[in-house]
Amino acid sequence: MLFQTAGIEVSPWIPPLVAFVVSFFTSMGGISGAFLLLPFQMSFLGYVNPSVSATNQLFNIVAIPSGVYRYWREGRMVWPLTWVVIAGTLPGVFIGAVVRVGYLPDPRHFKLFAAGVLMYIGIKMLQNLVKKNSGAAGKTDSENRFQEMTRRHGLNSADSDNVAESVVKVTHFNLKRLGYTFYDETFDVSVWGIFSLSAIVGIVGGIYGIGGGSIIAPFFVTFFKLPVYTVAGAALMGTFVTSVAGVAFFHVIAPFYPNVSVAPDWLLGILFGLGGMAGMYLGARCQKFIPARAIKWMLAGIIVFTALKYVVDFFK
Repeated sequence: MLFQTAGIEVSPWIPPLVAFVVSFFTSMGGISGAFLLLPFQMSFLGYVNPSVSATNQLFNIVAIPSGVYRYWREGRMVWPLTWVVIAGTLPGVFIGAVVRVGYLPDPRHFKLFAAGVLMYIGIKMLQNLVKKNSGAAGKTDSENRFQEMTRRHGLNSADSDNVAESVVKVTHFNLKRLGYTFYDETFDVSVWGIFSLSAIVGIVGGIYGIGGGSIIAPFFVTFFKLPVYTVAGAALMGTFVTSVAGVAFFHVIAPFYPNVSVAPDWLLGILFGLGGMAGMYLGARCQKFIPARAIKWMLAGIIVFTALKYVVDFFK
């Protein structure tokens, strides 16, 4: 099948299948998987036009709502956290777009800086995970109780959809602090800290055209000490908003570059998105059956891999 905008020919079943497999695993940690699909499109499909970034973000727009819906249905969307992430991410995307166009036509050096930040986060996560008696290495009390309830109900139980119902309860939310309970364990974070992190993630997403979940989710888990079971939905929602803004921006600037493929390949992006939609829904549903420790290892591995890839790209 020929995709004209992308300038490639590929069987129509390959994009949704690849997106399904990638999204199933990454969505458990609040990551859409778009950053893994980008090298797949460029290296394996030969999609090297600038519009590949917009197509990648279109995948996020189509795929992410199913995962967010699943987390919402199970009562694991911390909505105040989600709103703060969106409020920080959205302006950051446009700042990043301006920086990309006006100041970083060749963002190799900034990419090396981003690799250093990601590597620091990844090493920090790995250090916490290998500490046998560390709270960050194992599960928190709430994560233990959540897993116990999940095992008790079982994957095929009719009650399994309601295992997490109402387990997240917001206790306070103002301009300074956000607090909520997860299985009676209390968590309290700085609103401005979350907002600042989200803005930085938005800027990075605007510059490179990738979702920020690979950065924001590990930050939530490692530095803010929030349970991975409660942050995935908010991280995915932030990536969704970043992608909507990114696709809109590419469409706005496309007429100014008539000789360059800037706008997304809609058919290819939708095919990726349909596979991602199914993968994210199932990944969000199955997340509660996967130990928190395993999800944290996956997050650490993903961001270390991303950092190493940025380093390799810099020296190419």
